[in-house]
Amino acid sequence: MNHKAGHFAANMPATVDVLILGAGGAGYPAAFFLDHAGLAVALVDPFGNLGGDCLAEGCVPSKALREAALVRGLADRYEHFGLRGVKCEADWRAILKHKDGVQQTRYAQHREQLAASNVRFIHGRGAITASDRAWISASDGTAREVGFRHLILATGSRPARLPIPGAEHTITSHEVFRLGSELPQPHHLIVIGGGYIGVETSSMLQALGSNATVLEYTPQLLPGFDLELATFLHTSLAERVRIALSAEVTRIERIDKDYTVHYRQNAREHTVRGDAVLMATGREPVLPEGVEHLDLRLERGLIAVDQTLRTSNPRVWAPGDINGRSMLFHSAVRQSLVAAHCIAAGGQPVDRMNFGAVPMTVFTEPELAHIGLTAAQAESAFGADAVAVTRYDYAEDSRAQIYGERRGFIKLVFDRRNARLLGGQIAGMDAAQLVAPLTLALDQGLGAAELAASAFPHPMISEGLAHAARAFRP
Repeated sequence: MNHKAGHFAANMPATVDVLILGAGGAGYPAAFFLDHAGLAVALVDPFGNLGGDCLAEGCVPSKALREAALVRGLADRYEHFGLRGVKCEADWRAILKHKDGVQQTRYAQHREQLAASNVRFIHGRGAITASDRAWISASDGTAREVGFRHLILATGSRPARLPIPGAEHTITSHEVFRLGSELPQPHHLIVIGGGYIGVETSSMLQALGSNATVLEYTPQLLPGFDLELATFLHTSLAERVRIALSAEVTRIERIDKDYTVHYRQNAREHTVRGDAVLMATGREPVLPEGVEHLDLRLERGLIAVDQTLRTSNPRVWAPGDINGRSMLFHSAVRQSLVAAHCIAAGGQPVDRMNFGAVPMTVFTEPELAHIGLTAAQAESAFGADAVAVTRYDYAEDSRAQIYGERRGFIKLVFDRRNARLLGGQIAGMDAAQLVAPLTLALDQGLGAAELAASAFPHPMISEGLAHAARAFRP
């Protein structure tokens, strides 16, 4: 029977086997696994439910808006299919209501999971008071100190803001996607930051009728991505969204109901005016109060962990965004389970996180996805002669031809010496789905032979994975 927040002070034991701070993707998978393993688990979270930032203001609500944008955008393809009709209007409030409904459905689902478990869930916050104790403050005003044998820090991250004049005028993904958001649909959204949050938001809002400008500080959209992927998206997105690269934002001014963003580009001063400014300049870790009592090793403000997600303190584990190794929800879930498996085994390293086999997807229109090493990274690591790159262009694909989406590609990077897959990059429709088989292949150490021998369904773009693998030559 789950212990509710209002009764936690009376029902909580003096010491639990595992205390988990944060009930997002890095926290709740471990809680349920360890509960099933028979350990006493306490889970503390300020949202009062499972899912963390991803469900509250990130992956799930943003993709609910994105899917609405994709459905509306289907009308742009009518002529290609020989269809005629009027493009539907975007009802912003109704779209937000749909988003809220999806969030509420998932929250209800999570409440049922909690109720069916023995996890002691507390809506509140935890502060570390000693190397083995924490002060838990529940939302109902009750509080008490709890001891722990193991501690999982799963407090995640939050949007980062540039320290520039006028930064207080900006919004973040929280204001756009949170449950019950009352943000009006922007007429002209200015996005500071050309990373995945910035390009996804500008792409979906433009498809729903907004104008958008993206200002990126570096010379490349999606800094750190494979250059061909980034260039592909830049070319496609620039047809609908204004993009300025090497743009250093210096200040933001509010003028009546609008905002003017000042930026420097190529040694010249520029301005752009809009009615909303989104700060999409990355995320920073949220360290719990009192973390200094744990004597953890930090690297650039992030908690250092090994492949079991154990910190320099043997009783403390730090999966998810807080370690900065792979700041994605699906990665946090896997990290959470790795930590749980090792805790359940008495701290033995029975499982390890393969950070090199975590896919990254960008839900723009068109989509991008990548995993593992790029060709440049592989050549730097192993030498150019040891790397083979194969390719499959969407122009050759039957599904892409049916949809008229011929500009995409699949690129696979192999170790020429043993034919093992080292990485893959995909640009175009279905990219986020296509990266899944590559994730399995990379994680399991598979390569060209296994991919080439797989009978992927026809007529689907996944056939291209086998085509690209069959092009491998040692």
